[in-house]
Amino acid sequence: MNAETGKYIMITGVLILVIGAVIYFFHDKLHWIGRLPGDIRVERENFRFYFPITTMILLGLLASLVIRIFRKY
Repeated sequence: MNAETGKYIMITGVLILVIGAVIYFFHDKLHWIGRLPGDIRVERENFRFYFPITTMILLGLLASLVIRIFRKY
């Protein structure tokens, strides 16, 4: 390991902390996450299937944007 690895680990930790704080303080305003159009939800009497495809696409795009910004600076 080198100093660059330590820097990435610290940045990841800060991002996790910020995401956790946002979820903790704004959980009542984030109820739309996972209920977007395109998310697949099947609920039956004894069966539940949930596949949040639209949510995962948006989170993937957001993660790509964040990674691109960090690599630029």
